[in-house]
Amino acid sequence: MTCLNYINGEWIPAQSGATLESRNPADWRELIATFPRSEAGDVDAAVASARQAYRTWRLVPAPARGEFIHKVGQLLIQHKETLAQLMSREMGKPIAEARGDVQEGIDCAFYYAGEGRRLFGQTTPSEMPNKFAMSVRIPIGVCALITPWNFPVAIPCWKMMPALVCGNTVILKPAKDTSTCANFLVWLFQEAGLPPGVVNLVHGEGETVGKALLEHPGVDLVSFTGSSKTGAEIGATCGRTHKRVCLELGGKNAQVVMEDADLELALEGALWGAFGTSGQRCTATSRLILHRDIKDKFTAMLLEHTSKLRLGHGSDPNTDVGPLVNQGQLQRISHYLEIARSEGAKVLIGGEIVKDGELHHGFFFAPTILDGVTPDMRVAREEIFGPVVALIQVSEFEEAIAILNDTSYGLSSSVYTRDVNRAFQAMRDIEAGITYINGPTIGAEVHLPFGGVKQTGNGHREAGSAALDVFTEWKTVYVDFSGKLQRAQIDNRE
Repeated sequence: MTCLNYINGEWIPAQSGATLESRNPADWRELIATFPRSEAGDVDAAVASARQAYRTWRLVPAPARGEFIHKVGQLLIQHKETLAQLMSREMGKPIAEARGDVQEGIDCAFYYAGEGRRLFGQTTPSEMPNKFAMSVRIPIGVCALITPWNFPVAIPCWKMMPALVCGNTVILKPAKDTSTCANFLVWLFQEAGLPPGVVNLVHGEGETVGKALLEHPGVDLVSFTGSSKTGAEIGATCGRTHKRVCLELGGKNAQVVMEDADLELALEGALWGAFGTSGQRCTATSRLILHRDIKDKFTAMLLEHTSKLRLGHGSDPNTDVGPLVNQGQLQRISHYLEIARSEGAKVLIGGEIVKDGELHHGFFFAPTILDGVTPDMRVAREEIFGPVVALIQVSEFEEAIAILNDTSYGLSSSVYTRDVNRAFQAMRDIEAGITYINGPTIGAEVHLPFGGVKQTGNGHREAGSAALDVFTEWKTVYVDFSGKLQRAQIDNRE
């Protein structure tokens, strides 16, 4: 398959003609697609297209913009299985998870279609007689959306749909590893009838396409999901160029299991949180903080069930854990296991690349449990982004919360307890953008804000109505119908 850029309503190659490849991470011998190796000139064309389209798109009534997004949702339903199968082949996600990824895009479409009729502002009394005061939302302009490979439908939808409903035009720069999914998704926006230039797609490498988007004077906003290191660089660039920027970055999420917890329920949460999407989620459970009274029992339960997880191709319905997305990720996880061993952590299970049988040509890493981990170890503090979970023992609830908070990240968190007082204390004291009580650290819903604190982001939130604050500016409007000059902020009292 040949993927192309989508600029001003046309599918076109990179101006240089250069291409890159997307391959199946479960079997790297399978070529999924080639896609453009775009450069600054391609970005210039996309920005020009988006700026031209913005002139008229911003004037389309918001409810009508929402109707376009609703059509995208209907098309996603029609093509759900095709897109899920493609996703599973291109980035390795088990097919059931891939279907969930597409479903999240569907949910997002229908939610933001409704927001077209709910772009609420405010009215408030003026301090002057015969004067009306209100605030309204207005679009920002051209939005550059830089998305990762782990959720190649859901995350672009989280960004594109609210941006478009708010009246902006967009340029999507997807991850190299999921170029084909991006092409399919943008094709659905085209099929929904969006005018040329409203949605643009530019493939390529972050060092060229991403950099060109960041520095382009015609881009008004950058929304990025990825590593905290890259996010810091993007934030610095946008600060220098006065661009609005939304950063959704890393996590080092923990699940606390107290002595009074339902251990079977906590086990299900731990397995899903740690090994879903092969641990390649910013909300993945990378730390299990276990009360000493249940630690041995829970660890034995966890080991038993982890040993039964089936590695395999994502398209195989019997697969529990798919491959890592590429060779670089495989090397990264292997490196962190070397660090773990050097720090004194004990590998209870896994800890190695798997090349058995049909897995020989893929990027598979065994689900891994590390024991004897202390809060100061790198594997307890740094984002690994793979199927690796560290066990940390605690003696009391307050210690568990303190250790949970003791990282530079603050995205998701989870506490399993039957004590309602502890539950509310956790909700109050945990330093994270998301807290689950008796649920895993993964499982965000599209109508609620998504994002975190500290190095997890820059304060903005995706999803829900909070995303409207990313993609709109507030304008305050005064209407004075008194027929005379009235001076606010002047002391008129006698």
